[in-house]
Amino acid sequence: MAHELLEMICRSTPCRSFSRVLEVGAGSGCLMAELLSRCTVGSYYANDLVEESLACLTEVLDLLPVQEFHFLPGDIESLGDLPSELDLVVSNATLQWLDNLDHFFKTMAAHLKPGGILAFSSFSTSNMRETATIEGVSLHYHSLETLALLAGRYFELTDCREELRELEFSSPEAVLHHIRQTGVNGIGRHLWTKSRYQRFIRLYWQLFSSANGVSLTYHPVYCCMKKRAS
Repeated sequence: MAHELLEMICRSTPCRSFSRVLEVGAGSGCLMAELLSRCTVGSYYANDLVEESLACLTEVLDLLPVQEFHFLPGDIESLGDLPSELDLVVSNATLQWLDNLDHFFKTMAAHLKPGGILAFSSFSTSNMRETATIEGVSLHYHSLETLALLAGRYFELTDCREELRELEFSSPEAVLHHIRQTGVNGIGRHLWTKSRYQRFIRLYWQLFSSANGVSLTYHPVYCCMKKRAS
């Protein structure tokens, strides 16, 4: 997803040069590495809820240094003193965790220069439909149309797309391991009892068996937009 998002950004901004960049939900640094390997950045501001992610980002910066780097730990929805006059705000696979997207888009617009770019990837309504069917637990995913509508109050949409990807795993146990490793769905936050675990495994085999094991659906969306001039 980080690679696909960077492809979209590069199509929208052929110059590939940014003075001030904010990344929301920097995590392990996948998007940062993609961005710094293909674009020139003066000041990079990286936000993440988990302070330990700074160690991962530092490893990226050892290979792809920038003139100035700032780490902003905390929840982006309540974080104060964000950098202003930004050229680019990016976020990869994070917006699905936010409670108030309208407030987020409004805040990002306030800190971007006129014509500045907001580019993000997230997940849409069919994401991990298998686990949602079995457990009745899912994040509140928005359709691409809803995301474009919410952001459209502050931004002009330049590019967007969505896709369905069906991955195969050897077993339901492998699916759970994958979800725990990626952390992109709310199912990993709930308490697992022995009976609940056994029920999950049994139903997954029954409902979502595939040629080589079981399936898991991802529904990523990608958006790139510019802040309105006024």
